[in-house]
Amino acid sequence: MRPLVGFTPANLNIFKLAFSHKSNPSDKVYAMQNNERLEFLGDAVLGTIVAEYLFIKYPNANEGFLTKMRSKIVKRNTLNKIGDKMGLDMLLSDYSQTRLSRSMLGNAVEALVGAVYLEKGYGATKRFVIKKILRNYVDVHELESYDDNYKSQLLEWCQKNGQTVSYKLVARYKFEKRDRFKVAVMVDNKKIATADDFNKKSAEQTASEKAMMMLGIIADTGENGVLEEEEDEDEEENMNENGED
Repeated sequence: MRPLVGFTPANLNIFKLAFSHKSNPSDKVYAMQNNERLEFLGDAVLGTIVAEYLFIKYPNANEGFLTKMRSKIVKRNTLNKIGDKMGLDMLLSDYSQTRLSRSMLGNAVEALVGAVYLEKGYGATKRFVIKKILRNYVDVHELESYDDNYKSQLLEWCQKNGQTVSYKLVARYKFEKRDRFKVAVMVDNKKIATADDFNKKSAEQTASEKAMMMLGIIADTGENGVLEEEEDEDEEENMNENGED
């Protein structure tokens, strides 16, 4: 654990919990047997640290720019990539008795931040996030010009090429005790791609990105790998269990 966080934890159990998925069998109270509470805490702490970091880094930037930059850093796809680069899949395999999905990587990043916060407090957590995460795994300058509004990009492309684009809610179902949305993107009334997310707008963004790859508008980044495919399979199983088509 020391190579990962830069110190030897006094309470190693908190860090083990950060990589324990809710599917693990346990006699403990449900909320105390997995990383969901740490994920909740880490999400709030990470958002605050990133906001402060950007506020200092860009002293002349307006609120809109800072908000977009923070969103690009703490959004699920970015955190999943960070978790992958940090090698958190190995720790998840050690402490979670379940098949891994890409979303678990981002959740683990947040839970790890929560664990560091409980162990060391805000100051040390800020140093950990900036030195171990932001400087190693996030190219902030590249994000400045990076346009992640795929829905807007797809609409612009369709307008230029005389085609229509629309979105269809394919299913709404329960996954991990939360509502999850499956959305399809339609180009000239033909289904091009689908995506699932806990937020309908986020699902539309992901579906738009996939559609742009399918249409050859942007290059396939190769990030839709095994972990993501397994997540889709798990979602399909949950949809079937809930009687969705």
